[in-house]
Amino acid sequence: MINDRLPKIWYGGDYNPEQWDDAEIWSEDIRMFKLAGIDVATLNVFSWALNQPNEDTYDFAWLDETIDRLYRNGICTCLATSTGAHPAWMAKKYPDVLRVDYQGRKRKFGGRHNSCPNSPTYRKYSQLIAAKLAERYKDNPAVVIWHVSNEYGGYCYCDNCAEAFRRWLRARYGTLERLNKAWNTRFWGHTFYDWDEVVVPNELSEEWNGSRTNFQGISLDYRRFQSDSLLACYKLEYDALKKHTPHLPVTTNLMGTYRELDYFEWAKHMDVVSWDNYPSLTTPVSYTAMVHDLMRGLKSGQPFMLMEQTPSQQNWQAINALKRPGVMRLWSYQAVARGADTVMFFQLRRSVGACEKYHGAVIEHVGHERTRVFRECAELGGELRKLGDSLLDARVEAKVAIVFDWENRWALELSSGPTVELDYVNEVHNYYDALFKQNIQVDMIGTDEDLGRYDIVIAPVLYMVKPGYAAKVEAFVAAGGTFLTTFFSGIVNESDIVTTGGYPGELRKVLGIWAEEIDALFPDQRNRIVVKGGVGGFKSEYECGLLCDLVHLEGAEAIAEYGDDFYAGMPAVTVNRFGRGEAWYVATSPDAAFLWSLTSHLCEKKGIEPLVRSAPAGLEASRRTKDGRSVLFLLNHNAEEVSVDVGDRRLSDLLTGQTRTGTITVPGRGAAILGE
Repeated sequence: MINDRLPKIWYGGDYNPEQWDDAEIWSEDIRMFKLAGIDVATLNVFSWALNQPNEDTYDFAWLDETIDRLYRNGICTCLATSTGAHPAWMAKKYPDVLRVDYQGRKRKFGGRHNSCPNSPTYRKYSQLIAAKLAERYKDNPAVVIWHVSNEYGGYCYCDNCAEAFRRWLRARYGTLERLNKAWNTRFWGHTFYDWDEVVVPNELSEEWNGSRTNFQGISLDYRRFQSDSLLACYKLEYDALKKHTPHLPVTTNLMGTYRELDYFEWAKHMDVVSWDNYPSLTTPVSYTAMVHDLMRGLKSGQPFMLMEQTPSQQNWQAINALKRPGVMRLWSYQAVARGADTVMFFQLRRSVGACEKYHGAVIEHVGHERTRVFRECAELGGELRKLGDSLLDARVEAKVAIVFDWENRWALELSSGPTVELDYVNEVHNYYDALFKQNIQVDMIGTDEDLGRYDIVIAPVLYMVKPGYAAKVEAFVAAGGTFLTTFFSGIVNESDIVTTGGYPGELRKVLGIWAEEIDALFPDQRNRIVVKGGVGGFKSEYECGLLCDLVHLEGAEAIAEYGDDFYAGMPAVTVNRFGRGEAWYVATSPDAAFLWSLTSHLCEKKGIEPLVRSAPAGLEASRRTKDGRSVLFLLNHNAEEVSVDVGDRRLSDLLTGQTRTGTITVPGRGAAILGE
């Protein structure tokens, strides 16, 4: 439970009453919040300039009044530290807070998330205001959680960052000899003889177009450094808050598969993971499910917070379509089904000016409750109140895991070759989607996770093998586990230095193969995967593309071969019996039909069954378990109703109280929540 003062699924969102200096509006907000079942409001996200009008003055009177007004009406506060945007006076007096961008240009004041993470000024004043807030509200029962800053992100390339980068490198490598070796600096005459010779990698030095670089090692380390630098800012505020309020949880809102920060490292320093979910209407529902599972996986299955979503539409996408009737409720329950213990929005009342005035809200510009969006929000609020604490801290249990690694992703994106078409997140999603469509539960895990909890571990495009990970995989497989990886895996170490002796490097032993060459296919090119006879559950052939490893067997068995080109007949899919388990290698990027067949085959061999069998397309199933009792979610992403057979299980509908068994009909864009 996030905080036992609010023992239910939290329902609320970002609230900015300071944007309306009008007591009548505040009073009307309270009335409508109560109608909607809102019980938590996120305050103070971007109010630093209001709280601290100059260097020596702090004024929290408005915040005192707002917190008390909400709490008198049964609404708790998720209290932000306001440090997502520094005040204008700070930028004017202390220009070190301003970032230098990728092109080497010094920023002026403006926007948000605009602070240099290595600015002494920013670190001093962000820590100070967090401490003042914590000291002021440490005994206030209305405050149930701290929200540090907002959506951390963005890199800086200023002189402060350059100097901090050199200090970071000294701590990581110790000597220039080790750094030169890790970066392979004898290439293009880059040997460094003094730490001050190292410069930040941007368009003025090694990089161009955001992810193209001459030296992958330098650019990879800079991403690690910037992620660590922003994390250090978060930790300064975290420590300041905990000094005064050790009893309150602390979080910051993450952004799913956001590229720039290593969220597995960040999660180690968060009491609870929270994230902002903003899919478009064209985002595959399996992708959103995967990201929910990833957020749950950041802390080894601990329930997370859905901190933000829109009740109706975004404002910042190219085309901001409305959520169709029922979709907000459906997507909210998708989050809950996959581990969320909160359902929260941005925003509770629409802004009237600036760039977010057309972002959806519970209370629209018309200002009353007679809107479709408000009615849907109020109906969901009533349902969440009815569910009470029945789902709090319930876990999602999975026997299949998919590995996701930010450092591996950075290295792949920085790679010069073999193809710009390779998208790590898409390749991971391809495998997730195959399991999702079979309603097989999956944990998304990092490379630090214990593999022994799982029967099957899938690591798509594991390009970077970190120290000790190959041995970890070997132990998992030898003990009876099934491991699967793919093309372009095992190529480099943590410094992006190739492991020589034949691909897939350190994974060669467990996989029982070596790859001689890697062919890159143009987007309109395809090859064929031809399945050998005697392998059950597969069609005779499938399509593949993107990359094709040219593989030789070293103890593994070829399950399928390429059908075309000069490497026709070479292995395309292999399996190696290793100890009591199996290690699979998929040497290319197969079509969806093959991945369905393959994942189904692996799960069947391990006795892993779908949550529901023969489910119609578009019906998502997920299950959370608590104290030996399970709750099954059936989510219909179709516009039309569908039916599914749950067998002879007697299930209790947690929203209607009815007993359900046999064939269950789920309305279009509807949800059934069934106690088992």
